[in-house]
Amino acid sequence: MSEERRSSQGRQRPARAHGGRQRSAQRPSERGRSTDPQRLAAYTVLRAVAEGAYANLELPKVLRDRRIHGRDAAFTTELVYGAVRMQGLYDPVISVAAGRPVSAIDGAVLDTLRLGAHQLLGMRVPTHAAVDETVGLARKVNGAGAAGFVNAVMRRISEREPADWLAQVVPAGAEPAARLAVEQSHPLWVVKALRAALLGHGASTAATVDADLNALLVTDNAPARVSLVARPGLSTVSELVAAGAEASELSPVAAVLPGGDPGGIEAVREGRAAVQDEGSQLVALALAAVPVEAPAPQQWLDLCAGPGGKAGLLAALALQTGADLTANEVSEHRADLVRQTLRPAKAQARDAGRRVDVVTADGRSYGQDHPGRYHRVLVDAPCTGLGALRRRPEARWRRSPADLADLGKLQRELLTSAIDATATGGVVAYATCSPHLAETQFVVRDVTRRRDDVELLEAPELLRQVVGRAIDLPGNGGTVQLWPHLHGTDGMFLALLRRR
Repeated sequence: MSEERRSSQGRQRPARAHGGRQRSAQRPSERGRSTDPQRLAAYTVLRAVAEGAYANLELPKVLRDRRIHGRDAAFTTELVYGAVRMQGLYDPVISVAAGRPVSAIDGAVLDTLRLGAHQLLGMRVPTHAAVDETVGLARKVNGAGAAGFVNAVMRRISEREPADWLAQVVPAGAEPAARLAVEQSHPLWVVKALRAALLGHGASTAATVDADLNALLVTDNAPARVSLVARPGLSTVSELVAAGAEASELSPVAAVLPGGDPGGIEAVREGRAAVQDEGSQLVALALAAVPVEAPAPQQWLDLCAGPGGKAGLLAALALQTGADLTANEVSEHRADLVRQTLRPAKAQARDAGRRVDVVTADGRSYGQDHPGRYHRVLVDAPCTGLGALRRRPEARWRRSPADLADLGKLQRELLTSAIDATATGGVVAYATCSPHLAETQFVVRDVTRRRDDVELLEAPELLRQVVGRAIDLPGNGGTVQLWPHLHGTDGMFLALLRRR
């Protein structure tokens, strides 16, 4: 049943509100006491996110458990991601419409209102359907008393067009960064950090940075396409294309799925292929492509392997060259995820007489415990995740500038440990899914300045060789910073270091 038909059955003809928008003519007591499965599923995910879950992990489970598929699943997905992404804009609107700060609204009711606000301001849901269904949801999950409050707030929101609300809640006369923070729903500190990153990485000039920043923030709020990796020796891009994907123009082992469930592809179900951003693929491919003179078999190390995406690609690449891979993870739970990811590669390694091992250890001391043992080492360091806000929308609201101090210390310790674990002539790839200067260039600079046994390689040239064509990689200092609005990838940073 279509969304429009489902939303209008059994309801009176809607009344016309100000500005030409339609609002419901029904009293809350006349409306349905429930809601549809899609909105209820979206609400369930939002409550899980409020308790610490990740939308990209929680949503597929809820959709699967409730057997929501196709267009209904797409509708639920847009509800969840839109409400989480845009709460920096919707919360001020809700506050004005409610006549109170959102901090004074119960968190569960606020989630219901965010879902309703997104339907009114960010989707093409008819106004009467958005209001009625949101009140029905509130009645089911928040109670009858809350439903009356939700009805009043939703009616007030529906009385104005999105542009009118934007004009009211964006600070008048505010600095450009403060305006963008509300318009594009990012914390102000994130907006300022991304602006500095665009300049610091050489992606923008003083004349272009404001337009570039706006483009980046707009891209952060757009759904990311589903990228797949065909793990070499286990699957091929041709196999993924035959299953309905399209070959990537960026990564030689990637395909883009225009729609549908990746789990419906046999290679993905069997672990021979996986969902993985092309930027993450390029990091692993670049590390594998650096010339290294070492006796066979080479020993490769993924120092921070969980949950296993890059380790899965590295294992396949290592086996193709006759190398062994050790995947280390400090968390036992995440190490189990790595083992699951590497199961097909481990089976192939046994057949080839090679090793793919998963170990559990503190990466900060791994280099001291295994000095000079490895020829290629990946440090995919824990970070703020500001480069993956398209896929992890809640990250922008969970992180704060205070996180940078602890993360920076950890990142420096991990990079130092990785260098210690690398043999003379071997290579370290330092990567983060964040363009923040404090997590990227500053970390590499601080570690390399304290050592005389490491040199920075020209990562842009190596990455162009991996891609196999000319690619715009604005930057400086021999490192690579990918950008969602320029490359269509997550904002991956890459530095390649050789142990001398």
